[in-house]
Amino acid sequence: MSTYKISNLLIILILYTLDLSDSSPEECKDEMERLRAQLKSLELLDTKQQQLIQRLMNLNQRDELSLKEGKFYDLGDKQYMDCAQIFKNGNTQSGFYRIKPLPSTTQIRVYCDMTDGGGWTVFQRRTNGSQSFERDWNDYKTGFGDMQSANGEFWLGNDNLHYLTSQDDYTLRINLEDFEGSQRFAVYKNFKVNNEQNHYQLQFGHYIGNAGDALSGSYHPEVQWWASHQGMKFSTRDRDNDRYDRNCAQEDKGGWWFNRCHSANLNGLYHRGPYSADTDDGIVWYPWHGWWYSLKSVQMKIRPTSFEPDDVE
Repeated sequence: MSTYKISNLLIILILYTLDLSDSSPEECKDEMERLRAQLKSLELLDTKQQQLIQRLMNLNQRDELSLKEGKFYDLGDKQYMDCAQIFKNGNTQSGFYRIKPLPSTTQIRVYCDMTDGGGWTVFQRRTNGSQSFERDWNDYKTGFGDMQSANGEFWLGNDNLHYLTSQDDYTLRINLEDFEGSQRFAVYKNFKVNNEQNHYQLQFGHYIGNAGDALSGSYHPEVQWWASHQGMKFSTRDRDNDRYDRNCAQEDKGGWWFNRCHSANLNGLYHRGPYSADTDDGIVWYPWHGWWYSLKSVQMKIRPTSFEPDDVE
């Protein structure tokens, strides 16, 4: 009941009182008492409705904040080796969880993507250019970025990536989006990252998808010898492990498994679509948009190759 309606009721009450002029004093008194009680009841109802509206508004604001910050799911003392185990245990909501890969000595906070069949542990995300990926070796080793927001940008860390991929046979899925709203994906079997002593060397297997096979450079055999990322060691601006006579990570503004230098560089600068620069330093996936188009969003995620999406306990 709104205040406007209560005001109208008061007017009706006054008019009704005037209409009782021909009634006996006792009848008028009883009717007035009844109307006052009804008015008081309506005022109480209006107060309760206003309180309910406020509570709903507060809940909506909290929901919006939760979506912005990213939901964290605390699963207690039980430990999981990756997001696939979490999914199979019946937790099918995308969000932040804690896992403990078998070789790791501590738990780590990860974003679990439960879309695309579920069970994906996300280790890289680009969405808006809010985080700089032009980082040194130690940053890429331990990880960096926004691990709170639902759409935050981050790199999970090369040590964590090694721990994850050394405990099972993993599949890599890369989701890509351009500034025109088109989306593509690339999937690689047998994805592994070696330890720091071996410079986080990259290995991957068979490709499927519609984005083109940028990692192996198989789109053109004449460039594969310098464009393939198979077997490449990780490089940063302060650790040059590529096959180029200069430093690819310095020139292309991000840490990556460079060759001479790349046909994929998903940790490059966040240009917005077509760009021009001294080097092809954008977020590049060559077979789709070439070297001079920087993508809008990227998500790199892994799950065990043996994972069955419908196998939920």
